Amino acid sequence: MLPIFSLKTVLFPGGLLPLRVFEARYMDMVKDCLKDDRAFGICSITSGTETGITAAFAPVGTIAKIINWDMPQLGILNLVTEGGSRFNTTSREITASGLALAEVTLLQEEKPQAAPEPPAVLVELLQKLIERIGADHFTADRHFDDANWVSYRLTEILPIKLSVKQKLLEVNDSEVRLRVIAEFLRLQGMTPR
Repeated sequence: MLPIFSLKTVLFPGGLLPLRVFEARYMDMVKDCLKDDRAFGICSITSGTETGITAAFAPVGTIAKIINWDMPQLGILNLVTEGGSRFNTTSREITASGLALAEVTLLQEEKPQAAPEPPAVLVELLQKLIERIGADHFTADRHFDDANWVSYRLTEILPIKLSVKQKLLEVNDSEVRLRVIAEFLRLQGMTPR
């Protein structure tokens, strides 16, 4: 079973997500993952909070691989994770420590060659945002010609509601994601030129 870290955020495939871990259940999970070189799942919270009692979480999440970590002080772990495949939760259980475990099935990604080329205006916007935010907040691999990659990066960067980000994670169609992003930008008066 896959350990689940439920958060008030969405991790997208190919994205980087820094985490600060201090709860015992997650410290134990991370220790096991590091020891066995295993990943865990990140799911967005649908109700509840990030700390304390295990929150209810969305059924679709993303595999997270730890790519860097340090312990700046005893009892606190800083992680950098990278998003892998999306998954759908088929069953769940909560351990005595409060850690959620789930049986999952991996979701197929849309093949880059099957997707239309991302609109140049959105690619330019993404390039400017990456430059402004800082390249170190993104993986070294850049795929500006891949509609999936462009739509995932824009969705994670833009101030889109968490529930909408979750829906866009669940959609297996980059063209739909890009249309939603373009409409969001239009409604915000942020249509790129």
